[in-house]
Amino acid sequence: MSDSITLRDLQAYLKAKDYRPEMKTAYFLKLIEEVGELAEVIRKDQRLSASESVKGTIEEELYDVLYYTLSLANVYDIDMTQCFHLKEELNQKKWGQRAPEEQRP
Repeated sequence: MSDSITLRDLQAYLKAKDYRPEMKTAYFLKLIEEVGELAEVIRKDQRLSASESVKGTIEEELYDVLYYTLSLANVYDIDMTQCFHLKEELNQKKWGQRAPEEQRP
């Protein structure tokens, strides 16, 4: 896997690696567990440094949350790239926010 990866690439990679629709409840429970672990490492401000392992860091827990979020999206056949664009459009209408490229002079 290259250093440059899109959300769609990551979602496809995880689907090829770990796609078990019968485990949707387990994926959801793992997501909740990982959010709790993320809260703990944020509280402790545990960050990855050049000399450390990713284990027990905000970076690790953010990845785990993303992993289970995308796994759930795969189980429900949701294209998160499409979801991102649809939600951003809704947010722009609701909050008057513009995409960053639209904010440039």
